[in-house]
Amino acid sequence: MSKPHLIGPLARATTPATGLVPGQPRRIPDDLLRQVSRRLEVMSLIAATLWFLGPALGHLARARLASDPAAGRWEFPDTIAAGSVVASLAMYWWLRRREHDPYRVMDLGLVYLVAMTFAIGVMMHTGPVAAGEAATHPDLTWIGPVILMFAAIVPAAPWKLFLAGFIAASMDPVGMIVAQAMGRYHFGPWQNALLMHYSNYLLLGVAMVISRVVTRLGLQVARERELGSYRLGRLLGRGGMGEVYLATHRMLARPAAIKLIRPESLAADPDAAELAARRFRREAEAAATLRSPHTVELYDFGVTEDRTLYFVMELLEGLDLETLVQRHGPLPPNRMIHLLRQVCESLEEAHARGLVHRDIKPANIHVGQVGLRHDFAKVLDFGLVKSVTGVSGDSLATAAGLTPGTPAYMAPEMARGDPVDGRADIYALGCVGYFLLTGQLVFDAENAFHMIARHLSAEPVPPSVRSSVALPPGLDRLILACLAKQPSDRPDARALGRALAELPAAPWTEEDAAAWWRGVAVPSAVA
Repeated sequence: MSKPHLIGPLARATTPATGLVPGQPRRIPDDLLRQVSRRLEVMSLIAATLWFLGPALGHLARARLASDPAAGRWEFPDTIAAGSVVASLAMYWWLRRREHDPYRVMDLGLVYLVAMTFAIGVMMHTGPVAAGEAATHPDLTWIGPVILMFAAIVPAAPWKLFLAGFIAASMDPVGMIVAQAMGRYHFGPWQNALLMHYSNYLLLGVAMVISRVVTRLGLQVARERELGSYRLGRLLGRGGMGEVYLATHRMLARPAAIKLIRPESLAADPDAAELAARRFRREAEAAATLRSPHTVELYDFGVTEDRTLYFVMELLEGLDLETLVQRHGPLPPNRMIHLLRQVCESLEEAHARGLVHRDIKPANIHVGQVGLRHDFAKVLDFGLVKSVTGVSGDSLATAAGLTPGTPAYMAPEMARGDPVDGRADIYALGCVGYFLLTGQLVFDAENAFHMIARHLSAEPVPPSVRSSVALPPGLDRLILACLAKQPSDRPDARALGRALAELPAAPWTEEDAAAWWRGVAVPSAVA
């Protein structure tokens, strides 16, 4: 089999900022920009603490060390400090209240920088001045380091940072001018105020270099996130062997989801990693042949230069069945039947092509709205798919040193390491139906080994015993047939779908599904 095609870095001129418009400059990914908000939260909280403790400890020190009778008196600098505490806490509250546009947060951060440096400049020069302290000599204050800190945590546009930084660096001279107008500081000609604080402007130059380095690192992340014709956005979730990101096609503006499988999650041995990459390609090609509307559509797949494997899949809105039951409780029997029949349609096609999913579980079955249809089920994550015809060898998961499947939904033959076919998926689907009806697993166990042991030998309690509602006649027997220890005693996907359709249960209609979804806040798009 040929080696996977390696996708190299793209020309800078063709890389979009948003993944929509070719030729637009690259920008830092939004999820990295959103981290700026968290950093500013921490900085504003620290600033509020320092603005409170600084004057308080200053009063205490003067009272103890200098026996200053005016040490406890409220003065103008204390008013500046109190206002800075309020402004910092307001900044913290605003950032903490909800998620904001990252560019708006960066602009507000620069405004906050100017406001805080103004407070520092005025406070430093309007306090009590000892005799001779008003002499004009070069001085280094807190303003320079504050500018450096903002440059490191706020990757703003260079011109914005320079403008805000220049204003901030000038706040020491502004503070001196204010102090002289109040009669508290006398430094002669106004040029002396600039000469005393030339170091602020030197540190602004250093801040511009730091900002450029931070911005370049962010752009490097953006470059590394470009996979073929797709550009990665925010992280949607982690699990199994990889991470799932929101993605956008550069030319079609089509949203998608990309699952990344990092090299370190496969194998440290280069030969084993190469084997995993070949199996990944085989499995992706197999999954791409599936055309059932109830199988998640695979748009593309490949291997990047750093040997990260990726699937590009359709983006879905809704939630998986595990989340559905956790949030809203067990499903009514007719709804469970409606969903399982759709899964059977997906598995019927896969099994007819000689493919076994091997990890059917509620978390890998998505339900949501597709077009005008509600409660539309999609089978996800064919990353463990295995062909039972043709190519020898095991799956990508086994190549990575992982045990395929999930213990709570694992067929006995899989646990024993015996050859498997589509009936292993039927066993797992019986476990899924049991969970949807009862909100409980088929077997309870303390750990994965005990769980596997129970699937090997224990007989399940009928779901009707655990269900809080009456089940249609025959549903108990059908679920238990799927959970038979011997594969030969289980129905295949087509037979199971037909048997579910023939159960004497009221149909779950499109009107029922639409009414249910209207009463539920649908989560963000997931894959």
